[in-house]
Amino acid sequence: MDSMINSAGMPNKAVMPLFNGRPDPLLQDALKKVSPEVQAKAKSTATDFEAMFLNSMFSQMTSGLKGEGPFGDTPGTGAWRSMLTDQYSKNFAKAGGVGISNEVFRTLILQQANRAS
Repeated sequence: MDSMINSAGMPNKAVMPLFNGRPDPLLQDALKKVSPEVQAKAKSTATDFEAMFLNSMFSQMTSGLKGEGPFGDTPGTGAWRSMLTDQYSKNFAKAGGVGISNEVFRTLILQQANRAS
């Protein structure tokens, strides 16, 4: 989670993770029970899920556009537009997205910690 990264880009164990802007002791305890490999996989899965959601959203936003240019309705823009929205969604999700990946990550970690108990 972004709140657990220090200025050097490394995990900061002294900082409690945040949930909705508040300290999240439940997630902090769960992170202690889950291996770093599982945490990394959960973060990747959460980011991929958010990218998929954003791709769907961007596709809907651009589907009704008409006219010339990259978002127009010319014969070649359909395939190009899908690749463009795919890249937009991946970059948005990597940059922090709209917050969906944080919620998915938290849920995945809590589930993994419950299984480990």
